[in-house]
Amino acid sequence: MQLQLQRQPDGNAMTYIDVNISRRLMFAIILTAFTLVAEIIGGVWSNSLALLSDAGHVFLDLFALILSLGAIKLAAQPPGEQHSYGWHRAEVLASLINGLTVFLMAVGILYEGSKRLASPESVQTTPMLVIAVLGLIANLLAAKGLHGHSHDDLNVRSAFLHVLGDAAASVGVIVGALLMRFTGWYQADPIISIAIGLMILTGAWRVLREATHILMEGVPRGMSVEQVAENIRGIEGVLDVHHLNLWSVCSHILALSAHVEIEPAYDGLRSQLLHEIEHELQHKFHISHTTIQFDCSACSGGPLFKDLSHTERQSACSGHGHD
Repeated sequence: MQLQLQRQPDGNAMTYIDVNISRRLMFAIILTAFTLVAEIIGGVWSNSLALLSDAGHVFLDLFALILSLGAIKLAAQPPGEQHSYGWHRAEVLASLINGLTVFLMAVGILYEGSKRLASPESVQTTPMLVIAVLGLIANLLAAKGLHGHSHDDLNVRSAFLHVLGDAAASVGVIVGALLMRFTGWYQADPIISIAIGLMILTGAWRVLREATHILMEGVPRGMSVEQVAENIRGIEGVLDVHHLNLWSVCSHILALSAHVEIEPAYDGLRSQLLHEIEHELQHKFHISHTTIQFDCSACSGGPLFKDLSHTERQSACSGHGHD
């Protein structure tokens, strides 16, 4: 595994980026392009709506994979004056576009499938079966290459869902080809097309929901503001937490800002307390980008502050009397 070290927007934290992701995406792009050409030729040759529908799916998947690769290249760019977080949000925008295109494609498949279901047409099953098997092999190879990074990167996850959807669709086409070959029931072709459309629709909704949630700066999935606040309150020296904001920069960078009220005895130990809070957030919640402001309301009214204020007033009065 090759890793590239990148500095976070705050200039302190460092993030390791796996440069193999782009290579695996490129491998998936080549395989998907091969599948697209094969399914277009095979769909026209065999008169299979299921195969042509899957070819339309593959075409949009090819676009999605290219978009994902471009987003990863942009996300690797360092922060600048105009983009203090860098280009990490490009990943989320690419996922949003991917989800929208897949959603529209699924609607088109459902429409065409319902038309063919009302008036089924004969299909040449042999070329349909051969092309579907080739497509399945190509999709499985591409999915295997992307699977390792699909759990911690939304952009790769959306690309993985595209490829996985293609693989499942290829299985459906194979089943339909065998069914029509041995039974002559040609309604199986539009039925499989409709099933492919529904499956794609579900995956598109998930990607759209998560990408929109990040763009709306929602609380990351699987955690709550109160849960994080309680963990901070549990650290020795912390009295309370307020004005806590929790959001995602992208799928793998979580950010937090908060006001932390501390005990007066820890007023001189702010650096140590900050380190403990950041360690707790990183260890339990994987929050790597934090902005924390310490408050000590009791400190402003403590004896030292009062003594200094009294001394300043005496000096002011003495000076006034002298003048």
